[in-house]
Amino acid sequence: MKPNNPMHRGRGDRPQRRPMQAKDEFSENVLDIRRVTRVTAGGKRFRFRATVIIGDEKGRVGVGISKGLDVQQAVQKARSQAKRNVISVPLHGRTIVHETEAKFSAAHIRLKPARPGHGLIAGGGARAVLALAGVKDVTAKALGRTPNKLTNALATVEALKKLRREKPKATEQV
Repeated sequence: MKPNNPMHRGRGDRPQRRPMQAKDEFSENVLDIRRVTRVTAGGKRFRFRATVIIGDEKGRVGVGISKGLDVQQAVQKARSQAKRNVISVPLHGRTIVHETEAKFSAAHIRLKPARPGHGLIAGGGARAVLALAGVKDVTAKALGRTPNKLTNALATVEALKKLRREKPKATEQV
């Protein structure tokens, strides 16, 4: 039995209020999580380093790296770092405009455009970056000896930065 007081609400009368979150335009991929240690006189201090890749699969991609006291905090900070580092990639249909190559630290990567239907032939960090950038047909080769996903992903981003916009073809005059 409800009282006539309009300010009184029973359990079932509570309005369902949930914070409205804006739909994020970026997909994300947590590439790597590592536990890092700082040795002090009082012992070891553990933190976590997260590497997050974000992309809209339409030509924009970003990589963020951050540390935090727990995994969730590190991932959240890396996501916001990745949003600040977003680059735009010139695409030619489903592939890249031209062949490119880049080096970052010990990682060295080569990207080659491919015909439609070829697929994304890449591994590790390069595959994650290219997939979130929206590149569907490309061949990527890690030429460096490092298996580190982070440096390979950053080398891929450097290679994508080197891509130039497709120039309109000049009409030939006879």
